[in-house]
Amino acid sequence: MTNAITASNLTKKFGNFTAVDNITFNVKRGEVFGFLGANGAGKTTAIKMLIGLSKPSGGEATVAGLDLMTQSEKIKERIGYMSHKFSLYEDLSIRQNINFYGGVYGLKRKEIRIKTAAILAELQLEDKADEKVGGLPLGWKQRLSFSVANVHDPDVVFLDEPTGGVDPATRRQFWEMIYAAASGGRTIFVTTHYMDEAEYCDRISIMVAGKIAALGTPSELKEQFAAKSMDEVFLRLVR
Repeated sequence: MTNAITASNLTKKFGNFTAVDNITFNVKRGEVFGFLGANGAGKTTAIKMLIGLSKPSGGEATVAGLDLMTQSEKIKERIGYMSHKFSLYEDLSIRQNINFYGGVYGLKRKEIRIKTAAILAELQLEDKADEKVGGLPLGWKQRLSFSVANVHDPDVVFLDEPTGGVDPATRRQFWEMIYAAASGGRTIFVTTHYMDEAEYCDRISIMVAGKIAALGTPSELKEQFAAKSMDEVFLRLVR
C-alpha cells in the first residue's frame, strides 16, 4: 500500500452550505501530512469524514486501503484519533485509561499489560501510573493521549490540533513522538494552526473556504508563493 489515504472530490454539505468542497489529495504511507487552514476552513469536517464519523455528501476516499463509503467500521479499527480537546477520562488513573482504551481497540489482556508497561516506561510515568489523569499537566496529558491513540498499532493516526494550548518546548517534545511513530511506517495526519509546526511536516495542504488552495512540501510552497516562511504563505492564501 503506497498511499495510506486517498481522496477524490470529497465533499460535505450541510443544507446549502458546503463545508468541504471537492477536495482531492493523497497521503503516502509513513508520511507526516499537515492539514492546515484557518478556523472554519473545513479541516475538522474533513477529518470526521475520513475517520468514519460523518458521511460524505459526495466523492470517494480510502483510508488504510479501505473504502470510506462501504468499510467505515473497518477503518475505525485501523486508525487512531486524538482530538484537540483532551479525550481521556480525567477521573481514571493513567493505568486505567490505557487499559480501558486497549480494551476498546480490541487488545487482549496480555497485550494490554505489555502496552501499558511500554507506555509508562516511554513517558517515564511508572511512579504516577495509579494517579488520576486529571492531576497531570496539560503537556503530559497530550503526550499520554497520543500514546493511547497508538496503543493498538494503527496504520494511520489522525491528530486534530493536538498541541493547542501547550508551551513551545512541550510542542517540540510532542513532535519528536510524531517523528518516532512515522519512522516506524505509521502515517500521521495532523491539523494545526501553528505555522511553525507546518515546517515539521513532509507535505502540507492548506484549506481556504472548504477548498484545498495549496499542496506541497514546505519548501515547495515557500518557493511557489515567494515567501520566507509558512506564515507568509498562509497569509497570502487567506487574504
